Amino acid sequence: QVQLVESGGGLVQAGGSLRLSCAASGRTSSVAVMAWFRQAPGKEREFVALLTWSAGNTYYADSVKGRFTISRDNIVNTVYLQMNSLKPEDTAVYYCAAGRIWTASQNQYNYWGQGTQVTVSS
Repeated sequence: QVQLVESGGGLVQAGGSLRLSCAASGRTSSVAVMAWFRQAPGKEREFVALLTWSAGNTYYADSVKGRFTISRDNIVNTVYLQMNSLKPEDTAVYYCAAGRIWTASQNQYNYWGQGTQVTVSS
């Protein structure tokens, strides 16, 4: 089993920045890919960004490309999502996920965090 705990959410004005963290514990050796998803009120959960744990290769949704950066610290088993130039439409609960396959499909991720709320005011 892998446990994921997110932190760093909050309320920010449009144009501001936040950094989310996702601390992984347990059988992290079984994880190859870490990802962030988000779910806005009344909408389905959507892919945001992913990263390979070993090489650090990244992939982003078009909606966040150039504004968000996913990174990791292998020593402390933590993945980050730096969010800049935030927009009201970025408001959502952000979830960290872990899996073994390079994919933006949430169905392929085995482990999920509890989520952290990000609210961007206009």
